[in-house]
Amino acid sequence: MALTDRLLAAWYQGHPALTLLRPLECLYRRVVERKRARFLAGEGSIYRAPVPVVVVGNITVGGTGKTPMILWLIEHCRRQGLRVGVVSRGYGAKPPSLPWRVRAEQSATEAGDEPLLIVQRSGVPLMIDPDRSRAVRALLDSEPLDLILSDDGLQHYRLARDFELVLIDAARGLGNRRCLPAGPLREPAERLQAVDAVLYNGALADKNDGFAFTLRPSALVNLRSGQRVGVEHFPPGQAVHAVAGIGNPQRFFNTLEGLNWRPVAHAFADHAVFDAQALSFTPALPLVMTEKDAVKCRAFAADDWWYLAVDAQPSEAFVSRFDDWLAHLKH
Repeated sequence: MALTDRLLAAWYQGHPALTLLRPLECLYRRVVERKRARFLAGEGSIYRAPVPVVVVGNITVGGTGKTPMILWLIEHCRRQGLRVGVVSRGYGAKPPSLPWRVRAEQSATEAGDEPLLIVQRSGVPLMIDPDRSRAVRALLDSEPLDLILSDDGLQHYRLARDFELVLIDAARGLGNRRCLPAGPLREPAERLQAVDAVLYNGALADKNDGFAFTLRPSALVNLRSGQRVGVEHFPPGQAVHAVAGIGNPQRFFNTLEGLNWRPVAHAFADHAVFDAQALSFTPALPLVMTEKDAVKCRAFAADDWWYLAVDAQPSEAFVSRFDDWLAHLKH
């Protein structure tokens, strides 16, 4: 088991050795609390965009379903007649320059896997730059937009924001509720009291402190041909090689089991780089991966490689909450 896997298991399942990391946690908390205090006081270089900015972020380390939620927000805002743009750090991307406008025909190496997926699925104007303030400026210089979505960036306090949306994995929760490196939290749990909305990925109903949302499998898409078929394409009991290089691979494997398939799980690190040899498994079975992984594998995909497309479905109460905020913008 890799070090990161062992840490994740300790954070969410408990381990006595984590007490040794408490002094480092105290230092980390001081740094992040000071950083937020400066932001609240208006100190330092803080850029406020001329259009509203919605941050879709994490308070925990690991995957929470941000990309499907951003895709939902893009389409929902467009239905309200809003011109939407997205900025992203572009984790793992190696563009020729920064800020960099992501186009659908670019490679994942150049654009980053998540930004490329978002652009290929939605066609949204998207700019990557670790300095999200600079990314927003560049995007607004190139496009007339009404609203900006920031992919992650909850802790990027150089960018002012108008709506903070935090996603949490409902099964994992906040783990041991401790900050890095003694726990999975990027900021203390009390930070959630200051955000505009919390969404729990996988929750079956709204909670007192947040809203529910689920990821609904919508189709299987063939990597080579682009053929799109229903999830009933594979019969119940079908064995498949399941590939997931995301923040929480087990959630993907559980989804496949929920479709009554028998996944042979192959978990990779988040944002892993693949080649044909790494995905050459025995016995010969159809291979199903996440859409995020698929953008990196089309060039060498075999005929029976598929990705599972998923769509975010937030609760009606969240939709109402977000629509109320959007309506406020128009007045």
